[in-house]
Amino acid sequence: MGSTTRSRGPMNRLVTGALALLAAAGLVTACGSGNDSGSPGGGTADAKGLDDGSKLTMWTRAATRPQSEALVEAYNAGHKNKIELTVVPTDDYQAKVGAAAGSRDLPDLFASDVVFVPNYTSSGLFADLTDRIDALPFADKLAQSHIKAGTYDGKKYVVPHTLDLSVLFYNKDLYRKAKLDPEKPPTTLAEWDAQARAVDALGSGVDGTFFGGNCGGCGVFTWWPSIWAAGQEVLDKDGTAADLDSATARKVYDTYRGWVRDDIVAPGAKDETGTTWTGVFPKGKVGVMPMPSTTLGLMPKGLDLGVAPIPGPDGGKSTFVGGDAIGISATSKKADQAWNFLAWSLGEEAQVDVVAAHKDVVARTDLAANKYSSADPRQVTINQLVAVGRTPYALKFGQTFNDPNGPWLTLMRDAVFGDGGSLEKDNQAVTASLAD
Repeated sequence: MGSTTRSRGPMNRLVTGALALLAAAGLVTACGSGNDSGSPGGGTADAKGLDDGSKLTMWTRAATRPQSEALVEAYNAGHKNKIELTVVPTDDYQAKVGAAAGSRDLPDLFASDVVFVPNYTSSGLFADLTDRIDALPFADKLAQSHIKAGTYDGKKYVVPHTLDLSVLFYNKDLYRKAKLDPEKPPTTLAEWDAQARAVDALGSGVDGTFFGGNCGGCGVFTWWPSIWAAGQEVLDKDGTAADLDSATARKVYDTYRGWVRDDIVAPGAKDETGTTWTGVFPKGKVGVMPMPSTTLGLMPKGLDLGVAPIPGPDGGKSTFVGGDAIGISATSKKADQAWNFLAWSLGEEAQVDVVAAHKDVVARTDLAANKYSSADPRQVTINQLVAVGRTPYALKFGQTFNDPNGPWLTLMRDAVFGDGGSLEKDNQAVTASLAD
């Protein structure tokens, strides 16, 4: 999920404001003006870039350290170019990028939590990669949610770097004890409700489900897929208006409110800020709950669990495609060399022998089933969801959805821990924040 649950709202507002000032002042150009070889930004449509022994700099946030380090290490081992990777504390990352942009001291490559990419593209921090991306033979197989999040004024600025999807985890042992078929996870929200209640009825400290009720990032990551699965939008295409009080959204909130009312949820949901959210299911006492796909490899080896798509009220499936996207900085003088790393990172060798080998989600839909993921059908299920996943686009995402004082968390809590009567007003507050 990237930093969707860990981002700090006040900092998001400050950095977004700083980036807007940078763009207005013209401190960062919209394309790489100092490209050593080839035309600026995306002008060189060479799918491979240049490997000539250049030294490159790259930044990533601590939340994606393992994936970034694995890719950089593998690249450095097999290329003349060498990348110096700097890992920045996640909570300091946006401020560091903003400061570097102002002083024209950005690295050659830098990644970003995908939900904040629009802030960087609209401020001109990335080089235009349109021609380069389109020249890739597998361009249409890349995770399109990340590509779309990094598209601004019709130009593409980033490619997928790491992916983290929201999926359902369910405890097969508890399903068996509750007389449920362990090979038939819920395919509708109604089935999810029924199965959670059946497991909860076991008693003895067992609960049906769990969620982060005081965590805005947890909510967008796990609730929105149920709305998308029904074919309903949550935001307009510009990310400036919300539709979070629709009939479909209400069905989702009603289900969660029913779990709270009937004590189907494990203790602590109302106060869960996201810090311990993913630590509940591994204890083996929760039946079924949505979580980040990256937690699969962290589960206890003795826990018999299944993975399934998050369903809508009456069926369908979707996922929130989080994680990081990466691009070449607009001020890099080594765009062709930097592209050599990006193109390689998306190739089959890197995606299978580095990404899939580390049990991470591959960035290409044509590699969903590979020699590593095929050994675990659960990983194949996760990989295949990339094709139907969504990444919301909104310049004011942080202040609206991640900020603990933002309007989305108010909507969440009123809808689930209250009576839902203020939903229309709360949705208007979300729209006002997005359009601010």
